[in-house]
Amino acid sequence: MAHAAPASRKVITQRRRPDVFSARTHAVAKVALPVVLGLVYGFWAAANQRYGGPVTGWNLLFGFVTALVFAVLFAAVWRLAPRLPRELHALSWFVFTGCAIGFLFNQTGASVYSSSGLGLLVGAGMSAMVFYRSYTHQDAAGRRIG
Repeated sequence: MAHAAPASRKVITQRRRPDVFSARTHAVAKVALPVVLGLVYGFWAAANQRYGGPVTGWNLLFGFVTALVFAVLFAAVWRLAPRLPRELHALSWFVFTGCAIGFLFNQTGASVYSSSGLGLLVGAGMSAMVFYRSYTHQDAAGRRIG
């Protein structure tokens, strides 16, 4: 009977992920994702601010400026955070997410305290998730596993 030859330990422990998309697709996604998320966030903030009223020029300007700021900050955090140690990585996503949600909720006319509380709560959840993922996908020196 034929048996499979034993593989070396290095081959067994290495997990290879298939490269589904081309390098061009990844390059486009690095630009498209912040732009699309920024436009969605800007539209959402403008809709919250006008509270069902008519769309005005100032409301459009507010939406586009909000979209631009969100897209730039998201791209910066998305690009720079993985280079940080896992604690600062989680802290950067905490600050970004907490501020984004708090600002969005504040546009509805809610108080600063409730906006800050919701931002802290959502930011803490994001921070816990990012820290857990970083902790389980890095070795003790902070290098990615796999």
